[in-house]
Amino acid sequence: MKYEEAIDYLESRNQYGIVPGLDTMKSLLEALENPEEKLQFIHIAGTNGKGSLLAFLSTILAENGYTTGRYQSPTIEEYRDRFQVNGKTISKKDLTALVEQIKPVIDGLDEKGIHPTSFECETALSFLYFVQKKCQYVVLETGMGGLMDATNVVQNTKLVIFSRISMDHVQWLGNSLEEIAYQKAGIIKTGCRVVSMFQEPSVEAVLRKQAEEQNAVGIKFLQQKEIKGVHYGLAKQSFSYGKYAKMEISLAGTYQIENAALALLAVEALQDLGCKLTETKIRKAMWETKWSGRFQVLSKKPVFVVDGAHNAEAALRFRETVQFYFTNKRIIYIMGMFRDKDCEQVVASTVDLADQIITTSAGGSRALSSLEMAEYIRPYNQNVTAADSVEEAVELAYLLAGKDKDTVIIAFGSLAYLGRCMEAVRLRNK
Repeated sequence: MKYEEAIDYLESRNQYGIVPGLDTMKSLLEALENPEEKLQFIHIAGTNGKGSLLAFLSTILAENGYTTGRYQSPTIEEYRDRFQVNGKTISKKDLTALVEQIKPVIDGLDEKGIHPTSFECETALSFLYFVQKKCQYVVLETGMGGLMDATNVVQNTKLVIFSRISMDHVQWLGNSLEEIAYQKAGIIKTGCRVVSMFQEPSVEAVLRKQAEEQNAVGIKFLQQKEIKGVHYGLAKQSFSYGKYAKMEISLAGTYQIENAALALLAVEALQDLGCKLTETKIRKAMWETKWSGRFQVLSKKPVFVVDGAHNAEAALRFRETVQFYFTNKRIIYIMGMFRDKDCEQVVASTVDLADQIITTSAGGSRALSSLEMAEYIRPYNQNVTAADSVEEAVELAYLLAGKDKDTVIIAFGSLAYLGRCMEAVRLRNK
């Protein structure tokens, strides 16, 4: 099997869509002799911020000498980035070999009427890879929800982390914050430690109840008032939290300060578990943590930013960040979104800040066309143009920006098209 054939095979499993529930995943792992039982997990759930937390913690553990697997989905630039050990992406050779290993098992399940989805196959593949690499910890983010998410087959969960929980995936998770929180809280396992971002009171109550019912070793919530001495910036940000004075991070976005502080609260829990994490190496890891597509600055003349804000709460944080960094700047947006997201609310929260907006398709059957996206925007901002492709959208944005040093281009919405956008910017600025 060639690498391209391996990718085609995994992508072919998309025909089975999204199927909440663990039965298929359990059947697949059982046929693979349950590799997940040989691993220890740090499991992350929430609506926004999961990926940033995963990036901070996996970098901290690796910097301190722990062989650390990280499994994340989706990825922006390279499919293989979903499977990493100590920050190194799986090789094409290793990925192909693993697909060759699992394909007969999956085909056998198909014959029995059991059809693993693409995400389930990738999750199983990641466990096999991390066992091969003798990972001491695996940092794992849920795909959607928690209780019925394919990743929730794991039992050796040492630490559970919750980022902010808000309304998202309502067609799958429930129509209220409490229902969604209950689904997310389903990853709490007996005897694990739990840390969480500050939450709405109703969400906090659900998480506390679930932690108690599962006999978790306590639950700690980040206290916003304990984050002090904050200094924001596009290239460097700093804050103080607990014993960590003037902690520096290179991730931009005002919301990353809170994610970084929660990562430090998680560090305390890991130290309680016996992890030897030194302050010097924690600081080095926090600064070196990268997370593609989250208020990432691609170029400076003009400033070109990409961000994956694609739901209601993310849009509000995006707005806050744009207003903070780019006061009195002329702003050009590039926007593309999936139709199953709350496009109306994202648009209503953001587009009044832009002088010009260019729409594009995020790609795939779930995506709004550029014309459909423009129709969502027009009632809120008339200065909108539909582009025929991502590449055309980028070129048009640069033409509109001209040489005005006070103009900022921001591409945001679905993560699905940001990789192409980033590549178009790179090629143009070679």
